[in-house]
Amino acid sequence: MLAEYLPILLFLIVATGVGVALLIIGWLLGPRRPDGEKLSPYECGFEAFEDARMQFDVRYYLIAILFIVFDLEIAFLFPWATVFRELGGPALIAMGLFLGLLVIGFLYEWKKGALEWE
Repeated sequence: MLAEYLPILLFLIVATGVGVALLIIGWLLGPRRPDGEKLSPYECGFEAFEDARMQFDVRYYLIAILFIVFDLEIAFLFPWATVFRELGGPALIAMGLFLGLLVIGFLYEWKKGALEWE
């Protein structure tokens, strides 16, 4: 019974060996030219905070979150579009409601000014 797990164990050993070998080869052959800019911390396009209580602009994060939400919602259209003909009329109505809610959410964000960058 344990012989059935031998291919899995062999696969895990080979995968681990390849991963470790690639890390070692990269470490041995890779360039080592550290400078101040490479070693400095990087925080999403602006300098790292000096103090944890310092004020910062959250608009960048708000725009990023809104982009992710609307981008993921639109990604639901692709699987639906591939099988649209088989699904028929009820699926069209359901997708219409889905897109309607998406447009309402987008208009709400637009009216609130969340998409404005000053």
